[in-house]
Amino acid sequence: MQGQGPAIILIDGALGFRSFGPMPELAKLLSPHFTVVTYDRRGRGESGDNKPSDEPFTVKREIEDIEALIHEVEGVPYLYGISSGGCLALEAAIKLGFKIKNLAIYEVPYNSDHTTIEEWKEYTRKLKELLVAGRRGEMVALFMAFVGTPAEQIDGMRKAPVWSMFEAVAPTLLYDAAAMGIDRSVPIERISTITASTLVMHGGAGLPFRKETALTLSKTIPNAKFLTIEGQTHAVVSEAIAPVIIEFFES
Repeated sequence: MQGQGPAIILIDGALGFRSFGPMPELAKLLSPHFTVVTYDRRGRGESGDNKPSDEPFTVKREIEDIEALIHEVEGVPYLYGISSGGCLALEAAIKLGFKIKNLAIYEVPYNSDHTTIEEWKEYTRKLKELLVAGRRGEMVALFMAFVGTPAEQIDGMRKAPVWSMFEAVAPTLLYDAAAMGIDRSVPIERISTITASTLVMHGGAGLPFRKETALTLSKTIPNAKFLTIEGQTHAVVSEAIAPVIIEFFES
């Protein structure tokens, strides 16, 4: 927790955690305006995994973690989630209602194109198989290939020190998949119940389906605003998104 002002909880996407990924830099830029809460999602960084070991993971448990953080801050906090962390932020907003003030999400990776459903199911099936086989590195490689990372770039990362960090949190790729749902489509009925004012963002240089998803979300969530951050991809830079988040939450 750092900074001062109203509380904002930042929710990481796949492979990110409190000391790795986009949130540490973003937290610095937000801290003059907010009390910024970063945390390790389940199975990442210093956080433990599910308990007991024979109890299966559910998205409900990650929502409970967010609710526990809410109880630790003063007032009603804002939420910001990126990628699959945005899915989790939406699920929290559905479940927790007025415990959340406003909500901002960036490039939530739902995809309602029905031609991709079987591809998504095959991806999650293979993730589970690789986890059972203890092949964490292959889980990471599968995820990276699925999101469009070139093979030569994946091979290069395998040789880098960061790869061991990816392998450590590889099982949580299934948690991200769970947050996106069985078929990865936009959960129209459930998000229509969200009461928080919501900023739905996408990058102008990103994949077309991410814009379509953002448009669908903004049209379905009752009090939502759609925004394109020009020149940005899925890996949005903190300097580009921080002013947008600040303006939305302070307006």
